[in-house]
Amino acid sequence: MNIEQAVLEKLRHLPIDKQQELLNFAEFLYQKNIPKSPLRSVRGLCADLAVDITEEDITQARQEMWGNFPRDIV
Repeated sequence: MNIEQAVLEKLRHLPIDKQQELLNFAEFLYQKNIPKSPLRSVRGLCADLAVDITEEDITQARQEMWGNFPRDIV
């Protein structure tokens, strides 16, 4: 008797709710073994947006954010 036959034999003797639980567990194990596709980089996600941020844009944003820092907090 191989593993598949042994599992089926045990499955047949379980009540319906336990059979469903076993099926759910088998689906969980199956999903766990599916190889995940590699994540795309941020550059790849934004490549079609044609956004061009220059060093001057970054400098200006920093000045706007930190221009009056530190200030006296009352």
